[in-house]
Amino acid sequence: MLLNADECQLVLVDYQERLMPVIHEAQAVLANARRLAQAASRMQVPVWGTEQNPARLGANDAELRSLCGKTLSKMHFSAVADGLADLLVPEVVQNKGNARSLPKHLRKSEPQRLERPSIVVAGCEAHVCLLQTALDLIDEEWDVWVVTDACGSRTERSRDAAFDRLAGAGAELVTTEMVAFEWLRTCEHPAFKEVHALIK
Repeated sequence: MLLNADECQLVLVDYQERLMPVIHEAQAVLANARRLAQAASRMQVPVWGTEQNPARLGANDAELRSLCGKTLSKMHFSAVADGLADLLVPEVVQNKGNARSLPKHLRKSEPQRLERPSIVVAGCEAHVCLLQTALDLIDEEWDVWVVTDACGSRTERSRDAAFDRLAGAGAELVTTEMVAFEWLRTCEHPAFKEVHALIK
């Protein structure tokens, strides 16, 4: 199963100014997160950010923050507990009808269809906030894709343990380049040159 840009949303978890200096391979992790966000913006994939206790850990990287449609401030380690799912589900506009419409109790309610059910997620720390957010998304029946080279923890062991657990729970493990090229699908895509330049 390949990623489809029209069915995806990107969630970037806690790339915060006071957290990143202690993350293993922080520069590479942050560079890949920026590439993901830039590729998403060129492909019309919605981008959301989260910040854990920003009063203590600071804001997200300024470039990443500027590419997010919204950044969710949170105190729970899982962003789902603080309202992430509300950002991921678009508002449904109800057909109001007119005064001669059927009474409410006779109207059929239409099931809400998720327009973008695939959540591409990356962030820090992989074994805490990223892990708990991804597991909660899986529990809520989203398709979750974890971008391993854009995730970090203070130690490799913690990061890798998170990946093992996420894979076991049903998340797909991918890389930044895998995501970008699956979103593109063809070198004839109008955004190919721009996205390819981000990867090179």
